[in-house]
Amino acid sequence: MNIIKSKIDDLLIPQKGSKGQTGQKRYYDDKLKGFGIRVTSGGAKTFFVEKIVKGKLRRIKVGRYGELTAEVARNQAKILLGQIAQGLDPLAEKRAEKMRQVTLKQVMDDYMQARKSLKPKTLYDYQRVLHIAFTTWKDKPLLSITKDKVASHHEKLGTEHGQAYANLAMRVLRALFNFAAGQYEDSQGRTLITDNPIKRLSQTRAWYRVERRQTFIKAHELGSWYSGVQNLKNETLRDYLLLILFTGLRRQEAAKLEWKQIDLKAKTLTITDTKNKQSHTLPLSDYLYDLLLKRKMSSSSNYVFASTGENGYIVEPRKQMAKVIKETEIQFTVHDLRRTFITIAESLDIPAYALKRLLNHKMANDVTAGYIILDVERLRKPMQMIADHLLLQMGLKKPTIIPLPVLAGKEKF
Repeated sequence: MNIIKSKIDDLLIPQKGSKGQTGQKRYYDDKLKGFGIRVTSGGAKTFFVEKIVKGKLRRIKVGRYGELTAEVARNQAKILLGQIAQGLDPLAEKRAEKMRQVTLKQVMDDYMQARKSLKPKTLYDYQRVLHIAFTTWKDKPLLSITKDKVASHHEKLGTEHGQAYANLAMRVLRALFNFAAGQYEDSQGRTLITDNPIKRLSQTRAWYRVERRQTFIKAHELGSWYSGVQNLKNETLRDYLLLILFTGLRRQEAAKLEWKQIDLKAKTLTITDTKNKQSHTLPLSDYLYDLLLKRKMSSSSNYVFASTGENGYIVEPRKQMAKVIKETEIQFTVHDLRRTFITIAESLDIPAYALKRLLNHKMANDVTAGYIILDVERLRKPMQMIADHLLLQMGLKKPTIIPLPVLAGKEKF
């Protein structure tokens, strides 16, 4: 048929299918090959273009009758057919244009959907960065973020939120751009992200130099710190802090610890959900064994450090820690307890490979380490050495006195 207004108005509405599905009928123009109009049982009339593109039949929507006149639709159809004649794929071009408009928030959503292995805490932190550091950018196209904008915003974040936070925010943005480079393509299959604008910070050496925290509880402070912890009325939080100090575990690893992860017969604890994705089993020192045995006898929860909160385990210990800090005047964070464990282990000259194993640090790039198998029992002695040293500094253990040997033919002094 000749697709003109009078003909379109006279088209019959098709019947619905036998099972109630929408019925439809297509009519093709007898002058412009590939141009047509589809009529559905709901009364909708839609212009389309139909053509073989790269060996596949493509049917491309032009627009609805009523919103477009037959003449306008015919002209747009000619443009689309012309693009196809030039070897282009209008559908791919349309998808590419949609990709060019993808917002920073959409990239974050796609990133979080694709990276299913990321921990909930990491996902939460990324979302906070998006909504705090990039609140004015999140609804704008990713491609609108230029190198100049990155440089000025990094400086602004450093002034308003601190240098460490500014670096963190830009590392998150860099990860999103790297993800987008492999995720979004143009109609020719080429990446839409040809250059990561965060490179500007490296090229101009604009990253803030933030010194890594090196704070820990010093040897002469351990006695006062232990007394302050013992004065806490919250026994769960008290034991939680002590377990981290005596194991070097990360805060979440300790907080989410369940009884099924502890083998009191073998005197071990196992962390399965670790930062490096490798299961981590530690022997229990005598002190920790006694602490956990006591907790087990009075526990009715699956969690070692149970809480009445939504998660069922300890989440935020800051209030209780503040009491210890106020009483002892010793400033510390939960991670400082891990650093204290590491510092003491190093001071005792524990072998480097054993130390890495105690801390569950990866040794994949160390060829020598690949030939060393450190089982749990070989870590028991170093673990006990660290515990004994902590107890000694806390005043809970007396130093071992080794008598001098008596030399033959000499009088005793």
